[in-house]
Amino acid sequence: MKTIEIGDARESLGQYVGHGEDLPIIVTDHGRPIAALLPVPNADIETVSLSTNSKFLSLIERSRERHEREGGISSVEMRRRLDTAPNRVAGGS
Repeated sequence: MKTIEIGDARESLGQYVGHGEDLPIIVTDHGRPIAALLPVPNADIETVSLSTNSKFLSLIERSRERHEREGGISSVEMRRRLDTAPNRVAGGS
């Protein structure tokens, strides 16, 4: 791990990240952490974006709480509600 004071950061982002040997890199302001550069192996932009989106995380948490309280439905029931036949491919015959 590497720590960089924001007032001392003079290099380009690419110079700090390099090849990832020193990741994570913590950016500080007067010693207080304000940002971090972290490796994101096996992730795409959407995954990283959603994993830091407070509205999305809140939605997931509410869904989990509701599922614990009320339970879920089977795939058969979901197909019935959506009026689809099992194993039918969209746009297929």
